[in-house]
Amino acid sequence: MNVLQKTSLPRRTFLRGCGAALALPLLDQMQARGAKHASVPPRLAFFYTPNGVVQRAWHTGETGHAFPLSPTLQPLESLKAKMSLFTHLDRVKVPGTDGHAQAGACYLSTAAPDELSPAGYPLKRTIDQVIADHVGRDTPFRSFELSCNSYTDNRESVYFDNISWYGHGHVARSMKDPRKVFQRLFHVKEHQANASVLDLVLADARDLMGRLGRLDRHKLDEYMESVRTVEQQIERITQHQVDVRDLPTGLVPPDRLWTTMRRDEYIQVMGDLLILALQTDLTRVCTLMVAPERWDTPLMFEDVFEKPIRHHGWTHNQKDPETLRQLEKLDLFHMRQYASICAKMDAIQEGDGTLLDSMMFTYGSGLSSGMLHECTNLPTVIAGSAGGRISTHRHDQHSKGTPIANLWVSMAQVMGLPMEQIGDSTGALKGFLARA
Repeated sequence: MNVLQKTSLPRRTFLRGCGAALALPLLDQMQARGAKHASVPPRLAFFYTPNGVVQRAWHTGETGHAFPLSPTLQPLESLKAKMSLFTHLDRVKVPGTDGHAQAGACYLSTAAPDELSPAGYPLKRTIDQVIADHVGRDTPFRSFELSCNSYTDNRESVYFDNISWYGHGHVARSMKDPRKVFQRLFHVKEHQANASVLDLVLADARDLMGRLGRLDRHKLDEYMESVRTVEQQIERITQHQVDVRDLPTGLVPPDRLWTTMRRDEYIQVMGDLLILALQTDLTRVCTLMVAPERWDTPLMFEDVFEKPIRHHGWTHNQKDPETLRQLEKLDLFHMRQYASICAKMDAIQEGDGTLLDSMMFTYGSGLSSGMLHECTNLPTVIAGSAGGRISTHRHDQHSKGTPIANLWVSMAQVMGLPMEQIGDSTGALKGFLARA
């Protein structure tokens, strides 16, 4: 079915085929003359790491534009001009409730103590869902929630494994299986699940190519190649999972064979899917948890540690110098994954900038110290300027006790919401917006 009838393409254009629909990235032909900036919407995404960070390797002493990157932030060196570091941002903490449950479940709501259940969980919507209420009306998916939880022993409750909430008791449950995420993004029907989505829409793609200019054809080629790359990664893992089925019964649950992926590969595949969702404007709000809070089952980090490690357990042994050094390696690993996803975003041209330029892509954690369960001075980095709406290349050190909810309010305003308060916020974050 040919979906293209005009020389000027609508932004919401799909390539369609037998059992699939492929959304397109922003092409020049979709933009009105002289309106490139207006046609590129701001996007919001969160990259959440559990159990806090090693403080000595995270913080840098200087502020402003000339601040040096700390050891953990070193992977961001090439992107420094497009990032912002924020310190002294706090989250409200409720004494007597589980610190890790609060860290994940309350991170994006920062609900005040009287807005929490007796167990310490949020009674209000998280900021991503508040924003999705507004911007989700313009996209096929109001929001996208992803997780790289490869644990097969669900010993912890839902509060440790999700950071996005519609409201108290109503979780926006994260998707963990890359193949299912891919099928959802491109509307791949179950009976076509083993076919290439690009093959399914090939006829429509050929028709479109003949209608595009040289630059748009190049952009579409790059986009389809990125789709093919992600698809091949998932196919490779799927084949490995088929091979794993020969293992003794019980070692790998048949419905969770994707848990055999390497940590870096798992995070990057999910990051690639997040990019495709944002690049095609299927959604403008995403969250990605790189792992759940507190799980103590050993987890393998290939090329970082020789044996599986217990991240949560290590955080409570930071007085041991060797354990502290190992945790610094893990923090650096997570930052490298984040920086890699940022670099991929920055390689995608959109209008006069890149996909990263349109983003507010936040690296954060609901705890600063996993050992002490502290939630003051939370690690917070934002890559991108939301289309020039916020300042970058800076380290802003705020007054001690500044609620991180002030940042959430500011983000909501950038995304077009006339919002003044969420959780324990006291207003918008000072100095967040770019000067006119």
